[in-house]
Amino acid sequence: MKKTVFLFPGQGSQAVGTGQDFYQEFDFVKEIFDMAE
Repeated sequence: MKKTVFLFPGQGSQAVGTGQDFYQEFDFVKEIFDMAE
């Protein structure tokens, strides 16, 4: 079964690369981001 997620970030303060440092530094963040990919 395919799962669909809608993510609304809110205030528009996001930029390209936001979260990249966390992704590279923490394995649990990488795992969660990869599952959401």
